Amino acid sequence: MKIAVIGQSVFGQEVYKELRKDGHTIVGVFTIPDKDGKADPLATEAEKDGVPVFKFPRWRLKGQALPEVVSQYEAVGADLNVLPFCSQFIPMEVIERPQHGSIIYHPSLLPRHRGASAINWTLIHGDKKGGFTVFWADDGLDTGPILLQRECEVEPNDTVNTIYKRFLFPEGVKGTVDAVRLIAEGKAPKIVQPQEGATYECIQKKDNAKIDWNQSAEALHNWIRGNDKVPGAWAEVDGQKVTFYGSSLVENGPSANGQPLEIQGASRPAIVTKAGLVLFGTDGKTLLVKNLQFEDGKMIAAAQFFSSGSSAAVELTEEEKTFAKHIKAVWQSILSNVAQIEDSTDFFKSGAASMDVVRLVEEVKLLSNGCQLQNEDVYMNCTFTDFIQMCVRKLRGEDDEEELVVDYVEKNINNMTIKMPHQLFINGQFVDAEGGKTYKTINPTDGTAICEVSLAQISDVNTAVSAAKEAFEEGEWGKMNARDRGRLIYKLADLMEEHQEELATIEAIDSGAVYTLALKTHVGMSIQTFRYFAGWCDKIQGSTIPINQARPNRNLTFTKKEPIGVCAIVIPWNYPLMMLAWKTAACLAAGNTLVLKPAQVTPLTALKFAELAARAGIPKGVVNILPGSGALVGQRLSDHPDVRKLGFTGSTEVGKHIMKSCAVSNVKKVSLELGGKSPLIIFSDCDMDKAVRMGMSSVFFNKGENCIAAGRLFVEDSIHDHFVKRVVEEVKKMKVGDPLDRSTDHGPQNHKAHLDKLVDFCQAGIKEGATLICGGKQVQRPGFFFEPTLFTDVQDHMFIAKEESFGPIMIISSFKGGDVDDVLRRANATEFGLASGVFTRDISKALYVSEKLNAGTVFVNTYNKTDVASPFGGFKQSGFGKDLGQDALNEYLRTKAVTIEY
Repeated sequence: MKIAVIGQSVFGQEVYKELRKDGHTIVGVFTIPDKDGKADPLATEAEKDGVPVFKFPRWRLKGQALPEVVSQYEAVGADLNVLPFCSQFIPMEVIERPQHGSIIYHPSLLPRHRGASAINWTLIHGDKKGGFTVFWADDGLDTGPILLQRECEVEPNDTVNTIYKRFLFPEGVKGTVDAVRLIAEGKAPKIVQPQEGATYECIQKKDNAKIDWNQSAEALHNWIRGNDKVPGAWAEVDGQKVTFYGSSLVENGPSANGQPLEIQGASRPAIVTKAGLVLFGTDGKTLLVKNLQFEDGKMIAAAQFFSSGSSAAVELTEEEKTFAKHIKAVWQSILSNVAQIEDSTDFFKSGAASMDVVRLVEEVKLLSNGCQLQNEDVYMNCTFTDFIQMCVRKLRGEDDEEELVVDYVEKNINNMTIKMPHQLFINGQFVDAEGGKTYKTINPTDGTAICEVSLAQISDVNTAVSAAKEAFEEGEWGKMNARDRGRLIYKLADLMEEHQEELATIEAIDSGAVYTLALKTHVGMSIQTFRYFAGWCDKIQGSTIPINQARPNRNLTFTKKEPIGVCAIVIPWNYPLMMLAWKTAACLAAGNTLVLKPAQVTPLTALKFAELAARAGIPKGVVNILPGSGALVGQRLSDHPDVRKLGFTGSTEVGKHIMKSCAVSNVKKVSLELGGKSPLIIFSDCDMDKAVRMGMSSVFFNKGENCIAAGRLFVEDSIHDHFVKRVVEEVKKMKVGDPLDRSTDHGPQNHKAHLDKLVDFCQAGIKEGATLICGGKQVQRPGFFFEPTLFTDVQDHMFIAKEESFGPIMIISSFKGGDVDDVLRRANATEFGLASGVFTRDISKALYVSEKLNAGTVFVNTYNKTDVASPFGGFKQSGFGKDLGQDALNEYLRTKAVTIEY
C-alpha cells in the first residue's frame, strides 16, 4: 500500500522503518518542524531514504484546515494514513481522505484512559493490566472503532519509562505494523468501542502533579510512578518544589532509621535513610523514593538530602585536569548554542535533551577508558563543575556507592567467627521475603537449626527478575566492555579465596561436607571456575563465513555471540557452592544477569557468595539469590516470561517438569544436568591398588552425594572376590563423624529425608536378594549419618542395579572375562548417561570401551577427575547441555548471523 506516516519521535521512526521492510511504499512523512536546529528522528530517517518530508507547524487555524497544507498532503496520494505518535491536531479532511482511512496507535486498552496521558493514568489508577490499541480515527477523542489490542502485566514498580520500554514501544511498533498488514489483507476489523468502562483523563502537567498526602502508601506510590519522569510528582519541602522519582512499595525492606524530613501536607515526617526517602501513607504502610529534584533542576539521591553539597571538592591532578579539558570539549560540541562552557554552565538549562545524556555517558566511557556512568549521574550533576567532580570521584573509586548492609548471623566455630547473611539478595541488597516469611536451615551433623533464612515468595521472584532485566537492558553490566567484566569476575574469585576457610566452614555445617574436602573441592574448584571464565570474557567471538549461493552479488556473512539476557539457575544440595560456580561463572562471563535458587536445605554459601559479589563490585541486579521451595520459586522462574534461559542441576523427574514449563511459557533455552547411574568397569588386567583406591573414591567421595558417582561397579569374575575383600578392608578404616574434624573421612548425609531414602534403598536390595556385605543402616548418633555400604551379587533386574542411590552405597556385579561387548551392553542398559569409567592396562581395550560407553564423561584408570576446562554433562535422561569448559559458554550465548551485500 501507499502510506502516509503522520507523527514524530523514535516510535514513529521505528514504525516507518518496519512498514518499509514489510514492502509498503511510504509516499510522505508529515512531522513537526526542527527544534533547536535538530530534525525529529522520523524526519531524519525519511530524508535519508529520499522520502518526501513535510514539517508543518500546524494543520489548521481557528478550527479550520489550512488549504495549502491539505493540498500538499493530498498530492502524495496515500491509500492509508498511519499515525504512530502524533502531537498535532489533524483535520478530518486529511483523516478521511485515503481509501482506507487513518489508524492511530494509543498506549492504553481503550475505551479506558482516553487522552494524551494514557500511560500516566494507567499507573496512577494502579491498573494490573496495561497495553495499547490501534484504532480507526474518527472525529472523537480516541473514540474510533478498535482494530487491534494487545495487553501486558503492569509490574508493581513500573514507571512510564519502564512499561514503555518493556512493552508499549517494542510491541506497539509490531502491533501497528500488524494492523497495517491486516488492512492490506482485507482482514482488519472495526469493533465499536463499548461505553462501559470508558474513561477520559486530563493531560498530566506539572501544575496538576502535586502530591495529595491524604492517601494510602499504594496510592502515593502509584501517583509518583505515574508521573515519573514526566511531568514529575512534587511536594513542597522547605518552601520549594521538590520532585520525587524512583518510587517503590516497601513490604519488608530497609527499616526507617534515619533523619526526619518535614513535608508540607504529609500526615507524618518522611525519613531520610541510607536506602532513600521513606514516605508514609495514611494506612501506616511505606514507600521508598530513590531520587529528588529541586526547582533549579539539580537532582540528588534522596539518601543524600541532608548531605548534598556538603562534601569538599576534590583537587584535580594534572592527568585529571586533562580529562576535564576533554570533557569540556564534549560539552561544547553538544551545547553548540553556548558560546563558552563555564564551571557553572548547566547542561539542561543550556538546551541538552535525553539523547544528549546518552551521548555524554558514552563519551565519558571512551575518554576515561571504561568509566561507566548512569543517566541518573548526569541528571544529578548538571553543572560542569559538579559533573567533573562526580566523574573524578568515580575514577578514583570514591563515588559514595550505597553501603552494603548485611544482617549477619554470627557463629564461633572451627576456630573462627563465621558471618552468614540470611536474607534474600535482590538488586544489590539483602532484604526480607514478602510477609517476612522464613524457615530454619538445619545442620546435618547434629540436626539442630543453624539460623532462620528468608523464604522467597512469588512476588520476590518477580522483583528479582525485574532487577536482573533492568541490569541487563539499562544497567552498567549491559554496557560494560568484556575485559572490565572479566576483571570484576576475577576480583570476585580473589575475594572468595580470601574467605575460603569461612566458605568451607559454612559449607560443612550447612551441607555436611567434610571440611578438608569442602576447602579443596567445594570452595577450591569454585574459585578456579570463576578465574577460568574471567579469562574467557574478552575471547568470546563469532566467525566469518563464505556464502556461495547468492551470486552474482558480493556478500559478507559473519556471526556474533551475544548474551541471552536474564538467566535462571536452579542448583542442588550436594555441592552448594560448586554447582553455583559452575553455572554462574559461565553465565556472567557471557554477559548475562541471573536469578539463582539454591537448594532450600543448603542456602548459606549462596548468600555468602552474594555478599562477596557485591563487595567485588558486581553491579546491583546482576546477581540475585532466592532461597525457597522448588515448587514455588523454581516453578515461577520456569514460567516467568522475562527469563530467557534456565540452567538446572537435579533429579530427572524435576528436570522433565522444568523442561515442559520452560517450553509452555516462552520456549526458554534450557540446559539440564540430571540423574545418573554411572557404570565403572574393572578388568582383571587393571592396577589393583589403583582400582581399589579409585573405586572407593568413585562411590564414597563426598559421602556418595555425587552426581557422577559410580552407581554400579562391574568387576571381572576372576578378581571379584579379591576386589571385594580389599574394599571391605578400606571401608573399615573410614572414620564417620564430625565434618569439621580434620581426620574425618565421611560426614553426615545432607538432610533427614535423604537419609530415610538411603535406608529404604538398602532394604529394597536386601528384599530382592542382593548380598549386603557391610553397612546398610543409619549410624546411631545425633545427626544424619549413614554407614558406608557394600552390596554384591547384584543382578541386572534389581531395583538397586537400575536406580540411583545418591549415597555411600557400592553396588558390585561380576562379569565373565573375555566378553567385553556383553559387559558394555549391561553397562549401557540404563536410561542414564552422565559418566562412566574403565580400569585396564590394555590401551586398545580402554579406547574401545570409552568409545562404546554411552555417557557424557568417560574416565580411564581414574575417576572424579573433573577440571574447569573440560566440558561436563550427560546423555539420554541424564540431560543435555554442558557445564565447564568453552562449551559451557555456549549455553549462555545466542548466535546471530549478519549478511551484508556490498
